[in-house]
Amino acid sequence: MNIKEIKENLNKIDYRSLYCIDDNEKKIYEERFSKLLDGFYETFKKDDNIHLFSAPGRTEIGGNHTDHQHGAVLAGSLNLDVIGAVRLNGTNEVCIKSEGYPMDQIKLNELEASETEYGRASGLIRGVIAKFVEMGYEVKGFDAYTTSNVLKGSGMSSSAAFEILVGTILNALFANNEISAVKLAQIGQYAENVYFGKPCGLLDQTACSVGAMVSIDFADNEKPIVNKVEFDFSKTNHALCIIDTGADHANLTHEYAAITVEMKKVANYFGKEFLNDVSKDEFIKEIKNVRKEVKNDRAILRAMHYFNETERAKKEAEALRNDDFEEFLALVNESGRSSYMYLQNVYASSEPTMQAVSLALCICDDVLGRRGAFRVHGGGFAGTIQAFVPFDLLDEFKNRIENTFGKGMCHILSVRPFGGLKIEI
Repeated sequence: MNIKEIKENLNKIDYRSLYCIDDNEKKIYEERFSKLLDGFYETFKKDDNIHLFSAPGRTEIGGNHTDHQHGAVLAGSLNLDVIGAVRLNGTNEVCIKSEGYPMDQIKLNELEASETEYGRASGLIRGVIAKFVEMGYEVKGFDAYTTSNVLKGSGMSSSAAFEILVGTILNALFANNEISAVKLAQIGQYAENVYFGKPCGLLDQTACSVGAMVSIDFADNEKPIVNKVEFDFSKTNHALCIIDTGADHANLTHEYAAITVEMKKVANYFGKEFLNDVSKDEFIKEIKNVRKEVKNDRAILRAMHYFNETERAKKEAEALRNDDFEEFLALVNESGRSSYMYLQNVYASSEPTMQAVSLALCICDDVLGRRGAFRVHGGGFAGTIQAFVPFDLLDEFKNRIENTFGKGMCHILSVRPFGGLKIEI
């Protein structure tokens, strides 16, 4: 379809399901896609054979820093996404222009990883394409224009959403949609690890790719066990809030990496690579000797967090399956306390006076008291926290948060039922 035809049919997109909205909000999203198409035309001066794609951000609900140790998580895709307009260009080059950023141009005969692309979107694009080519797919040149409302640096995994968008485009255009959502997630992780230079686990990409609420067990990282968790949050009288503290975590890779390194030191004591291969009972029995060998009490605390948190993520999923929301909230609060005390990822050790996340947690505690639940969200150290807020406290909660961190910093969101997909009209 050409751009004019797509615009005439934008009202046929199922925005209600895609963005968890009422019909009276459809116009906002129609305008968003219309602007996307305008951006494509302004950039590439072509208007025929256009395809639309979407990939969501994610929220980590349980399993804080467990995925990289092959543990369990509970996560969901959000009704915030990266959307793209795409057209084959008949060349040997992939050109992706993301709104507000320079054009990324990837020659399909130059797919080697380079440290010069660490931390850059071009590295993610090149890494995803390289894996598709390695798998035997013939990738051809295309142009894409993208725009995102997944907040960068927000803990909603804007980079993973972008990886999944690129993977979803390649899967639809060049792989006949043969690649599963889980495999697309693994491709995204590969791009982030090898081409982007970030040692992330697989949680972010899986939640973005699979969609809905998912319980994931990474015991076998090559074949993670992914199960959707059917639960209707709308009946709980609680809002899912993501609070952006405004603190940037872009330069805190060393803090995230230290968690992985320290947990692995404990695992290595037992001759294992990952903590998931060590039993908690064995760890507790040997804890005195582990301390002597590792010489790092923070590593011991982080290991204890891991053992309890990976089991807690499984219990959270089970509580939702059993329709026991109160038990779920209690487990979320336990997770938050464990991250604060044991995992210690609420502020950077290199910047101990900058504690925006701790302050946000303090406000949650003061407003919610014994109701609802709250915890650090995602990687931590800066960025965001997550809260489940009773509706009758939502106005006060939002006002208190935004009085501290600024207007628009308290995001009231929903779990969307879809991961990465090609939007059919």
